Amino acid sequence: MNVLHINQSDIGGGAAIAGYRLHQGLLTQGIDSKLLVGDPKTQSERVDQAAPTLFTLPERVLWRISPRFGLNHIHRLSSFDIPQHPFYQAADILNFHNLHTGYFNYLALPKLTATKPAVFTLHDMWSFTGHCAYSYDCTKWQTGCGCCPYPNTYPAIRRDATHLEWRLKDWVYSRSKLAIATPSRWLTEQAQASLLNRLPIYYIPYGIDTEAYCPLDPELCRRALGLPQGQYVLLFSADSLTDPRKGGDLLWKALMQLPDSLKAKTTVLTFGSSGEVIADTISIKTMNLGYVSCDRIKSMAYSAADLFLFPTRADNLPLVLQESMACGTPMVSFKIGGVPDLVRPGETGYLAEPEDIEDFRNGIVQLLEDPSLRQHMAQRSREIAAQEYSLELQAERYINLYQKVLDAVSA
Repeated sequence: MNVLHINQSDIGGGAAIAGYRLHQGLLTQGIDSKLLVGDPKTQSERVDQAAPTLFTLPERVLWRISPRFGLNHIHRLSSFDIPQHPFYQAADILNFHNLHTGYFNYLALPKLTATKPAVFTLHDMWSFTGHCAYSYDCTKWQTGCGCCPYPNTYPAIRRDATHLEWRLKDWVYSRSKLAIATPSRWLTEQAQASLLNRLPIYYIPYGIDTEAYCPLDPELCRRALGLPQGQYVLLFSADSLTDPRKGGDLLWKALMQLPDSLKAKTTVLTFGSSGEVIADTISIKTMNLGYVSCDRIKSMAYSAADLFLFPTRADNLPLVLQESMACGTPMVSFKIGGVPDLVRPGETGYLAEPEDIEDFRNGIVQLLEDPSLRQHMAQRSREIAAQEYSLELQAERYINLYQKVLDAVSA
């Protein structure tokens, strides 16, 4: 079986990392897997760029005009040329991932799936909304969008054409041969309530390499990272630590409400960009590792931490929570999106009510003051990661889905 993944990047961003991990899992199972991506970061004969770096003249014209009408990402006419690429021609089946970072024109889906069956792995809500990756409390995507309450959320729009984009996506899916894969139970439910409900929808969680992410000696990790001994270590991670969706502002407020006795013996460890902003915000010792891509260093950070804190406002199945679980680090987060799939009260962590800073703070205090509970959660976290989210299990589920889609085409 020859699988071609089409994604925003190979390892740049959460959806890219998730797609690349699946790619690696498939290779381990003997599947011939390749990637066409918008922004390649690795050097591999199995990875190539999905679109030319420079726009053609028609693309430049569309790139300048289409955003003024509130339509993002339809300027990439080169997406219609993907069938000429050797990766496409050799593929038995396509696997689409994130299509909304400007490297791909979703209007090309009918052409690309006309001769190749395809799976579309969702990493957020963008595929069935009028523009946004996350709709928060808005449910207009269920009925056609329009009068968007959040035009500035990613990907932002200059003009409200959300009803038109919703209609365009509806038209595209009615003419495309797709099966939908959703990584979280929450996103599965959202997809089933959306314009994608005409297509078969399969729940397949992300997989994680439980050998790369595993519990390490906490004291050794703290020494290696230069962390103080004899203190609590609270870890927070995001691609951008100041991204409002990731809730850094909620975290700082919760930390400031910690008892002074806990603050005095706590260090906040972060990795991601804009760490200096955090250090200037709270009156607790902080250390920022910057942007970290190395699995081993991330495993050391999780293992060094007593708790992983994740105050997200909207998320699918956060990779950082999977990584924390695999390293045996209990978590505190909000009951949002797909987070409850991973943060299970009494087993792997504490779930606070959304936006409830006091509840989030209480979760931190409760777990810090109960070492036996943290130990139980550490053990259960590792067990659940190995049993339910192994890369091998994810790859096997996708292989079965690919075969089901191929069998349906040949029937």
